[in-house]
Amino acid sequence: MSAQPKRKWRMSRRGFLIGTGVLGAGLALGYTIGLPKARLQMAAMFDSGVVRLASLAIEPTQWIEITPANKVIFHLSKIEMGQGVHTALAQVLAEELEADWGNIEVRHADTARGPVDAMGTTGSTTVSSNYASLREIAATMREMLRAEAAKLLNVPAAGLIAQNSMFVAGANKISYGEVVKAHSGKWELPKDKPTLKPVSEFKLIGTSAQRVDLPAKIVGNTVYGLDARLPGMLYGAVATPPTLGATFRRASIGDAGDQPGVRKVLIESNFAGVVAESRQQAQAAVNALSVVWDELKPWQQSDVDALLEIRERDLVAIQQEGTGALRPNTPPTSGGETRGVIEARYSSPFAAHGQLEPQAALADVQPDKARVWVSTQMPALARSEIAKALGMKDEQVEIMPTFIGGGFGRKYGADVAIPAAKLSRAMGKPVHIGWTRSEEFQHGYLRPPTRHILRGALTADGRIDGLTHLQSSGEVAGAFLPAALISAMGSDFGAWRGGRIHYEIANRYVGVQFAKLPVRTSWWRGLGLLANTFAIESFIDELAHAAKADPLAFRLKHLGNNERGERFRKVLNAVAAKANWGSPAPAGRARGLACCIDGNAVVAQVAEVSVEGTGAAKKIRVHRFFSAIDAGLVINPDGVKAQTEGAIVMGISSALIEQVTLKDGRVNANNFDAYPLLTMRDTPTIETVIVPSGDQPFGVGEPPLGPVAAAIANAVFSLTGQRLRNLPLAL
Repeated sequence: MSAQPKRKWRMSRRGFLIGTGVLGAGLALGYTIGLPKARLQMAAMFDSGVVRLASLAIEPTQWIEITPANKVIFHLSKIEMGQGVHTALAQVLAEELEADWGNIEVRHADTARGPVDAMGTTGSTTVSSNYASLREIAATMREMLRAEAAKLLNVPAAGLIAQNSMFVAGANKISYGEVVKAHSGKWELPKDKPTLKPVSEFKLIGTSAQRVDLPAKIVGNTVYGLDARLPGMLYGAVATPPTLGATFRRASIGDAGDQPGVRKVLIESNFAGVVAESRQQAQAAVNALSVVWDELKPWQQSDVDALLEIRERDLVAIQQEGTGALRPNTPPTSGGETRGVIEARYSSPFAAHGQLEPQAALADVQPDKARVWVSTQMPALARSEIAKALGMKDEQVEIMPTFIGGGFGRKYGADVAIPAAKLSRAMGKPVHIGWTRSEEFQHGYLRPPTRHILRGALTADGRIDGLTHLQSSGEVAGAFLPAALISAMGSDFGAWRGGRIHYEIANRYVGVQFAKLPVRTSWWRGLGLLANTFAIESFIDELAHAAKADPLAFRLKHLGNNERGERFRKVLNAVAAKANWGSPAPAGRARGLACCIDGNAVVAQVAEVSVEGTGAAKKIRVHRFFSAIDAGLVINPDGVKAQTEGAIVMGISSALIEQVTLKDGRVNANNFDAYPLLTMRDTPTIETVIVPSGDQPFGVGEPPLGPVAAAIANAVFSLTGQRLRNLPLAL
């Protein structure tokens, strides 16, 4: 955890930066996307509902370093939280750089010496948003090394073959490390843009390379936020509101100062905390503080339900084609006979993230600087928030990102880093805060609940003539993004992610409304994807049965004759073949189908379920689950399958079990006894089919979550004839 000197960067053409001043002999190359390209990216993101905010400062968002020892050090601003992005991006780098896979070391980049990326690690965009620029920077570095190697070997550069971190020309060979060691003076970029390798020549991309983070994790060398330690560090705890919306009025030391191990009690405006020699002592002491809170009404679940009621006059249109929104019993007139309007209502509840590692941070604040080790998906945001809280400049705060023991959107802010920094400054020593599971449930943020009204009209020949989706949700992106941005967009794109209609239907309308809730809500894996896909794909199933059509054939009939439609056809047919769709399910079981597109990845899934028990003890069991995914160019097949399986397990848990409710101003859970998660015993056999397409990678971590609940609900209907429209699914 010792500090290292900051690298100095020299700006060059095309947004590249060449670093000097750390290793002496060596080469470091950074890359920044620049403002015009960033604006274009932002426009495209908001259109697709996927956020890809990138740093606009002249700081490299990617940083590659080659040492005289022939090691390639890859400094990543993207956080590894189990999703395998360090491995996938290292494969891209090694492929284009022609680097020896065994000599690549991937490091989390801290904000003082590494890339500062305002996008953070969110939205299943890490690989897809970095793929093109990473290939370009790796190819540029390869050609810089090639030009220097040609001089050293006195051979034409065109005759040098790059392979395994070495250049070879007949009997002559020289390693990348030897090139950088022998170089003197300034490094110069090649005059021409380097040629990238054709896909047909890929050797690493497309293979299941071993995870780069696996060896350290196996032997316990990885540092998570809860693991961060410094000599002489102490432990902190902070007073938290007793009920939702309660505000701090005043506090006094009470009996806290008399508790064992207490070293400091800090009381400020809107803040009361303690520092002690152990975590348990700190938590006991904070409970002995005398704190007065101004409490609001004791919010109940019924209050939230009322706030979520859809008011059609308040809706903001996010998709409108043809005749607009369907009204009950007033189908659109499109020249053909219709069967009237079919309407159904769906809902989803609050949900917690349930990540293994609660919030944790270690802060070491000195008069002129602060160093903070924290589990965060957004180091740049954490730096800004901590600097503001301490009255420092951003550059005075160094964020050392740790590995994350599960994120799912919950590690977006700096919940514990700010109080840890305040207590460290008051104490003059490093202070660590790690939340208890109860604090995580009571004072974190949740996935917002949703309400949906779906309306559809069928023609006499069984086609959908009009489809309307009305949705109400609490905030998602609005909790962290500027209010002016959300206001300008007219809606919270995080809440309606997955809520637009991707089928080719002449008359489509999607309207959304925002509900201001008394509970903190924000990012959750997939944002609104699970809830919105559940509503839409369950209703498509309803329309298919109303039309007396096979659900697979019905979906295929409503796809466009375009690239997107063809991609959907391929994944639908692939998962149908894998699941033996159309053949009888095993006795006592039935199958259900659903699909979605998210992050430009197309996913189709089939759930095979049964119902166990009788009466109140009835239970839905998922026995087998099949998934087909078109995520574009696949970097690491094992990584894609692992992410797909993880999303499916999380989706099944949310669909069948998970629910947070309010009672008397508090959430109903303090631990996993009141908020159970799916266990290995109830996890089905999962089979994944990868359907590759194109030459660009798309998102993987969140798209497979989308269809899970709908596939299960549709299977239950096929088995029982009972249509379940509320999550969690219960008979």
